[in-house]
Amino acid sequence: MEEIYLLLGTNLGDRMANLQRAKELMVPKMITVIRESSVYETAAWGIEDQPSFLNQVLRVDFIKSPQRLLEGILEIEEEMGRVREEKWGSRLIDIDILYFGDRVVAEKDLKIPHPEIQNRRFTILPLLEIAPNFEHPVLKTSHQELLNKTPDDLEVKRVEF
Repeated sequence: MEEIYLLLGTNLGDRMANLQRAKELMVPKMITVIRESSVYETAAWGIEDQPSFLNQVLRVDFIKSPQRLLEGILEIEEEMGRVREEKWGSRLIDIDILYFGDRVVAEKDLKIPHPEIQNRRFTILPLLEIAPNFEHPVLKTSHQELLNKTPDDLEVKRVEF
């Protein structure tokens, strides 16, 4: 099985419940959660005048193609009520494919690895937690090296329950 990593993010409504609901909705899409990072809170990135985000990285198994995974993710977002009004805007749920093993995909609607991993602490920290030895297939570097070099200086805090 390929190591597939997804990033979940939410900054509207009951954010913890949104993360949980997204994971529950993966089951009927044949997306199996293998491992979960802690939940992290960070200020909004891109458009800063909005509520802070909760983010979590999941390692999942999926036996179909990256394009089929994207289709399943978009269905989950739609089922949860996601409305795409503006790039980097507030959202009930956002699910990004970070990695699909060592595959490199460059299609109009799908880029893998996610092109912003190295620029987002809120992505790198949970990846470092659950995939410390995974190497970025394009940059050929570890998550620790990405963290050391990222230009993102937003505070990212682990959420304690």
